[in-house]
Amino acid sequence: MHIAIAGNIGAGKTTLTSLLAKHYKWEPHFESVAENPYLDDFYGSMERWSFNLQIYFLNSRFRQILEIRESGKNIIQDRTIYEDAHIFAPNLHAMGLMTNRDFGNYETLFDLMERLVSPPDLLIYLRASIPTLVGQIHKRGRDFENTISIDYLSRLNERYEAWISKYKKGKLLIIDIDNLNIVDSPEDLGSIIDRIDAQIHGLF
Repeated sequence: MHIAIAGNIGAGKTTLTSLLAKHYKWEPHFESVAENPYLDDFYGSMERWSFNLQIYFLNSRFRQILEIRESGKNIIQDRTIYEDAHIFAPNLHAMGLMTNRDFGNYETLFDLMERLVSPPDLLIYLRASIPTLVGQIHKRGRDFENTISIDYLSRLNERYEAWISKYKKGKLLIIDIDNLNIVDSPEDLGSIIDRIDAQIHGLF
């Protein structure tokens, strides 16, 4: 079984992935932030490094999906390949931070990859307001995220909502996290687990 968690920067994907992996004894697959050689450069000069960054993420996510398929295990994944292709890359292109040529190249590569990947059995989308995202980003204190603007997060949120409204690849669970504290409140985490249980009973 393949469960994936989607959501904007700071929505709490990694935290929820860790908590659910522990609860269900699933194997977690995390986004490779620490090993990403382009992130620092990207946030310093988005226009120069946007294509390199997105190709790195696409490559990393595609490899991850192939490993998930081959493992035969119950996997929970932090972020999906679809978010790269439907949210982050198009947003950079729309902001004039990725050229038409590079974006066309990127889209062609993703279209080829998508033919070879299977969607997750359940997609969990973490919906969060801008104040929640900003608070979470500041709380975790990653240096390279200090320059992320409200405008950038807002644009991403709009694209997330547009993508989720049309998502038809499999089961979807939307969780509004603005009023939840899954780290300090067992009740909040329990309410999410109850909703996931209701979804995954139909997957076996």
